[in-house]
Amino acid sequence: MASFTTKKATDSLHSSHQRILYMTTTALFAALICVTTAWIFHIPIGVNGGYVHVGDALIYLAAAILPTPYAMAAGAIGGAFADLFTAPLWAPATFIIKMLIALPFTNKKDTIIVPRNVIGVLIAAVISFVGYYIAEVLLFGTWAALIPSIIGTLAQSGGSAVLFLVFGFALDRMRFKSSGIDKLL
Repeated sequence: MASFTTKKATDSLHSSHQRILYMTTTALFAALICVTTAWIFHIPIGVNGGYVHVGDALIYLAAAILPTPYAMAAGAIGGAFADLFTAPLWAPATFIIKMLIALPFTNKKDTIIVPRNVIGVLIAAVISFVGYYIAEVLLFGTWAALIPSIIGTLAQSGGSAVLFLVFGFALDRMRFKSSGIDKLL
């Protein structure tokens, strides 16, 4: 009986430790997403308060490293706070959209750059485009913003995809996910 109790306590401690590591890593990703979205490589475009940034690359990276619910939280919180600092009108839409763009990725492989994650950047771009286009229609009541939306989404998603691939290949080359670092996660 004592052996069972000890194993249960050890499993509980491990589970608690793992949750704390996930939450801490999620908070770090949210902060990095916020900073890179709001201020680093932040390029305003259009007249509607939109901007191009590379913060989505970190959402993709979080989604390839963290379990999905944590990656979704990092993207939603980081993106929404960035908008609260720079374009508050967009924060509610951003919260939902950034949460959804983490869905196409997987963290269940030994490397970051896997076919699903490469395809994930394309699916995330579609989610982002559709989400922000719907938000723009709801906020401004016009369907005429289709072309500027496409251009902005292509620039932002394309730049973020390239950066994600560069970071992912670099981390894979360092054997990040198999080196034991992710074992902490």
